[in-house]
Amino acid sequence: MARVTPPPGRATGVRARMVSWFTERALGRPAGRPAHPDRLAEPLRAYAHLPGVLRGYAKLEQATAGTHRLDRRHQALAERTAATLTQCAYCIDLGPEVVRRWGVTDEELLALPHYDTSPLFDEVDKLVLTYAEGMSRTQVDVPADVVQRLREHFTDAQIVELTHRVALENVRGRFNLALGIEAAGFSQGRVCALPAPPPGAAPHRSDDALTGLPRERRS
Repeated sequence: MARVTPPPGRATGVRARMVSWFTERALGRPAGRPAHPDRLAEPLRAYAHLPGVLRGYAKLEQATAGTHRLDRRHQALAERTAATLTQCAYCIDLGPEVVRRWGVTDEELLALPHYDTSPLFDEVDKLVLTYAEGMSRTQVDVPADVVQRLREHFTDAQIVELTHRVALENVRGRFNLALGIEAAGFSQGRVCALPAPPPGAAPHRSDDALTGLPRERRS
């Protein structure tokens, strides 16, 4: 259960409520129906305390969704890495149902914590994942040579989009974690990305890793 309650309906204003409704539909359409539909709009209901920010945030998400200089696969890999590093249950649960449609397999989702040694990812995939990982660490660790290597494969506009998508996923994850917003159950009974273990820890494959995150299905 989220740590804050939504404001009374009339306190958010008509426009803020409309933004919440349309954004909820936009989230649900690509991902399918969650097991806990009441949780789907919890981030938006929290933002409803700040109607002006909610409207601006919805426009930011809409603009981001319409930006495709970077191909879908690299968008997906970068955002999933950011989600697993922040260990946001809501993000980890929602994302796989979207990125499967973008060409990322269940095997690749499970391999993300050890992407650097996995044969499932090519050189460019690993470069994107390294960048997303470095951006999502505390402290941020993005060496200049990583950016230089990115420029061998991507335009400046694509690098900016990549950076924006990783940064936005960090915003989503840290906002949800701080306010106790849990998984909505999109991936219930299916494979979802594993949360990245803390530095120096052994990989953890239990659903105890994140409260509210469903157990992965193994073949």
